[in-house]
Amino acid sequence: MRLSSLFVLSLLLFACDKDDNQPTVTETLDNGILVLCEGLFQQNNSSLSWIDLSNETVNTDFFTSQNGRFLGDTGNDMKVYGSKIYIIVNNSNTVEVINKKDGKSIKQISMTNGAAAKQPRSITFYNGKAFVTCYDGFVDVIDTTSLTISQRIPVGSNPEGLAISNGKLFVSNSGGLNYPAVDSTVSIIDLASYTELDRIVVGKNPGAIQVDSEGDVYVITRGNYGTIPSRMVRINSQTNAVEQTFSFDASGMALMQDYFLISFYNYSTQTSEIRLFNTLSETLANSNFISTSGLTTLYGIQYNPVSDKIYCLDAMNYTNSGYVRQYTSSGVFEKSYHVGLNPSKLVFYE
Repeated sequence: MRLSSLFVLSLLLFACDKDDNQPTVTETLDNGILVLCEGLFQQNNSSLSWIDLSNETVNTDFFTSQNGRFLGDTGNDMKVYGSKIYIIVNNSNTVEVINKKDGKSIKQISMTNGAAAKQPRSITFYNGKAFVTCYDGFVDVIDTTSLTISQRIPVGSNPEGLAISNGKLFVSNSGGLNYPAVDSTVSIIDLASYTELDRIVVGKNPGAIQVDSEGDVYVITRGNYGTIPSRMVRINSQTNAVEQTFSFDASGMALMQDYFLISFYNYSTQTSEIRLFNTLSETLANSNFISTSGLTTLYGIQYNPVSDKIYCLDAMNYTNSGYVRQYTSSGVFEKSYHVGLNPSKLVFYE
């Protein structure tokens, strides 16, 4: 979520009026892509788009058509675990759990602490548990069978991304709500005891975090979007020590076999770049891997290992409905799918 920019834009737009009690239509999901569209902050217009690859049609209002209600305000993350899909809805303070086969809601988990909003951000899974970063300074542990919160683990300020390696959970503490006095740390949690083993300094405003095929952990420190540049940092997951800082700008990263697709969006120039990084040699294999001339606002990137395709998510200046743009694994553009407002995450169905 680009909180500051989307908040300003959201004041200029109105959410679409829809009938909350419209009849639902049951659809079984197969051979397609489920797209989480973030919507605009405080407009209650997050949505799911369903791309049916068998006939290349798009249902841009999939969640409402399956459930007869809105998804909520500001969808921030979406991942599949077992037979369920978990959707983080940040400003609604919920985790929406849906059935993977048809998108029907199983449970809407409240993410509040008394009357206080937890503001959930990201989710990952380990050994039957879901781990959710919350902007109030905790990681919530959710049992994936009972779908109840079993524990809260204190971490740093405004935690964002999380990744798992060597039986440990690595959490980037952004401190984003304290800007410009942001956090600079990653919390390392022992997944046997759910306690914080260490908190290491990585650089200003850490956000996205990823594990490579060898178990190393990488985190992007976003700096201050001005005098302090963004950087990618590598952490040794055995020693919990920072071993390398790379000298290129980065906003996000997606694992593609033994490579990272490194995305960068420059807010000042409103331009984007996509690099190819070799995680085995720790070097840039291609500094201009995918041409971004056909992208208006790069908002995310994902790789599907089954189809061997790359997908770039285009937010179209945050004011228009977006596009999912498909590329070959060598970076050649193939086609686009017109989806909802601010597409940010994908789940693939084979």
